[in-house]
Amino acid sequence: MYPISTNNFINNPYTANYDSRQHSTGSFGQPYGYYEQQPSQNSDAAGKTLAMAGLLQVIALGLNRASQWFSNKLAAGKEFTTAENVHKVAGEMVRKNNLDVHVGYINDINKYAYADKYNLGGQLEEVARGKNAFFADKLKLAVAPERKPSLILHELGHAINAKNAFTKILQNTRRYAPFAPTALLIANGIFSNKNDGKKSFIERNAGILGFAAFLPTIAEEGLASFRGIKAAKNVLKNPAGLNILKRNYLLALSTYILAGIGLGVASKQAVLEDSIHT
Repeated sequence: MYPISTNNFINNPYTANYDSRQHSTGSFGQPYGYYEQQPSQNSDAAGKTLAMAGLLQVIALGLNRASQWFSNKLAAGKEFTTAENVHKVAGEMVRKNNLDVHVGYINDINKYAYADKYNLGGQLEEVARGKNAFFADKLKLAVAPERKPSLILHELGHAINAKNAFTKILQNTRRYAPFAPTALLIANGIFSNKNDGKKSFIERNAGILGFAAFLPTIAEEGLASFRGIKAAKNVLKNPAGLNILKRNYLLALSTYILAGIGLGVASKQAVLEDSIHT
């Protein structure tokens, strides 16, 4: 339910080295092709590039804080109905869609039994505290906090998505999305022409391309929430608190959108930092 932090994209192992690569002098040094007798055009361009890099860092910090704010609001959000009603909706989702999945509501007591049975280690600690929920396709397991059971409807939405070939592909793309900065950097090195002095397509659009790599994940997350909302509406016949459920799921989706923007920023940073040293 809760996404990878935007900070993981901006400071992940695939991009952090691009942020810290400096010459032995401790400065970024002169751009490739610089000569003492040349006018200041190249240095001006390098200055603008460094300014953009600094701006991207500021944006990254803002994204992290915004994502945390949305996550906190979601964790503090009220439940839209009783736990009994949630269990009823979840059971109907499993039955109607013929899902081969065990549904678990995790608390501070049963988390140990679940962790041992499914070899999950400490992954259920955040779930028990009401700060996470997840669906594990390989384990055929969907869990949500006992104190915030409505999150299970979203996770069962993921389980339904896993049965469809197209939405299953959308689910699987999330494991490759963090590699977008590295992939764009490599592609830019292969296809760009440094001799013409012009920015390549990848240099101009790295941020958009990085965000696009996360779009399938955003779409699949939104669809999982839609399935949970639809099931609640149909089984409970338009419950009075349905808008609360929609609001909570919108908060969750907002964190994924911010994570996508964070991946775009990380991609732009990777290509931008590389251009400083070439």
